[in-house]
Amino acid sequence: MEPMKVVLSDDEIPRQWYNVMADLPTPMSPPLHPGTGQPIAAQDLAPVFPMNLIEQEVSTERWIDIPEPVLEKYLLWRPSPLCRARQFEKVLDAPVRIYYKNEGMSPAGSHKPNTAIAQAYYNKVFGIKRLSTETGAGQWGSALSMACKMFGLQCRVFMVRVSFEQKPYRRLMMMTWGGECISSPSDRTRAGRQILAENPDSPGSLGIAISEAIEDAVGDETARYSLGSVLNHVLLHQTIIGLEAQKQLAKIGEYPDVVLGCAGGGSNFAGISLPFVRDKLHGKQVEIVAAEPTSCPTLTRGPFAYDFGDTAMTTPLLPMHTLGHGFLPAPIHAGGLRYHGMAPIVSHLVKEGVVEARAFNQIETFTAGVQWAQTEGFIPAPETNHVIAAVVQEAERARQEGKEKVILFNWSGHGIIDLPAYDAFFSGKLTPYELPEEEILKALESIAGLPKP
Repeated sequence: MEPMKVVLSDDEIPRQWYNVMADLPTPMSPPLHPGTGQPIAAQDLAPVFPMNLIEQEVSTERWIDIPEPVLEKYLLWRPSPLCRARQFEKVLDAPVRIYYKNEGMSPAGSHKPNTAIAQAYYNKVFGIKRLSTETGAGQWGSALSMACKMFGLQCRVFMVRVSFEQKPYRRLMMMTWGGECISSPSDRTRAGRQILAENPDSPGSLGIAISEAIEDAVGDETARYSLGSVLNHVLLHQTIIGLEAQKQLAKIGEYPDVVLGCAGGGSNFAGISLPFVRDKLHGKQVEIVAAEPTSCPTLTRGPFAYDFGDTAMTTPLLPMHTLGHGFLPAPIHAGGLRYHGMAPIVSHLVKEGVVEARAFNQIETFTAGVQWAQTEGFIPAPETNHVIAAVVQEAERARQEGKEKVILFNWSGHGIIDLPAYDAFFSGKLTPYELPEEEILKALESIAGLPKP
């Protein structure tokens, strides 16, 4: 019998994260100070992040050692298995071999603890007492609540209102791990109160929740802000996914023709892909694809520009693909992909043609997710359904080309707590929504006067 999964022993876990900044062929544009418009200095970030994480954010070292206390927590579920999707292959009936990293094996059910545990650890050793953060679908808020409890920190989470209402069990997960979960926009912050004054029925957005979390953290000397995606140090921590996958594929003599991940802020996509980006930059032939929603098409339809990471314009100006910091995404069920911007590293790689982006609508993604569940058994998160739709598309391309392909993707999380989204799909309440061009043009007015990369 051929193996269905490839596992690494505990002592085979990668002991370093990979930093793609060391290998980029062209330099990235620097983040800019929101007040001066000049490149931001490390000290400018000190009220928001601990200095040990700021050092990682600006580092160009290729390999960063993973601290032993972080490895100890990782071993609760890592290394995660590399699985062969044989039943899905049969249904697709294409000349493909499909492998996936099952990141739903973590206690929080997603890839998010890979950076949550690291960030909680670094804040703890720096002397911080409380972390404040935002969350979309609740995956990140759950992971950080768990990680904070592991290291004896308090955790406050501003959860996008539409997801707060759609996904009550995520909120209960946070509470179980000791986190405080607040619907955003809220009356707890100046930014939240301003949004509510303008639109009391606002569904919220990640940009709004980020504004609230940063304001909350900066107002407390014992607190710092924590982000689950977008920034360099977050993507760094997630590379353990791709590094494990490389070891596992080597054990069976395979190498992918295409690597895929869903993309909202960029963390899980970068986690699976950046080690393969390094291979590609050094001559390997591999396609790398990011899958995003047509309702929030940041990479596929947003320009590459300087923009704020939040709605209240408190973050540095980041060079990224963006729909504008004032953009209010449609309340789709893939809440973790409802962000106006994208990780600068991912944006840079798309701009340079190293990475390709594709967009999929809700019907395509849930159709693919249900097909996956009915063959492979695991019910995917709505976000993960986007990459599964991309896998289906890639298999169809292989069939049309008559070319064998090895496909690797990141199964970024399970959907057991997202079943109301499946109920909406089965009852016909979801639509194949694509963001109208006029809405994009209107949202982009907010960045018209900002510096250009």
